[in-house]
Amino acid sequence: MEIDIKEFANLDIRIGTVLSVEEIPGAEKLLKLSVDTGDENPRTLVAGIKKTHSAEELVGHQIVVLCNLKPAVLRGVKSEGMLLAADTESGPVLLVPDKPVDTGTKIR
Repeated sequence: MEIDIKEFANLDIRIGTVLSVEEIPGAEKLLKLSVDTGDENPRTLVAGIKKTHSAEELVGHQIVVLCNLKPAVLRGVKSEGMLLAADTESGPVLLVPDKPVDTGTKIR
């Protein structure tokens, strides 16, 4: 399915900085991330990256976040966006900027 540039412009994709990461009890693949995306308050993301990424390696790192995705409740946790990752045979590979940029910077 193709979209036009106006539809793409409706996506709010920003650089976020991971503030903290928690395990979700009983979830094999999911982690709960608190991410600064340049808003007044951090946003909570639930991501299926537990098998390939540790809390220690994620905290402080910048990631790419789709911010205007409709919230969803996963394992009892409200997820307020989606981190973007490549889906590879060995697991998710996070999309990250190639050099540090300001938190909240929009992707165009």
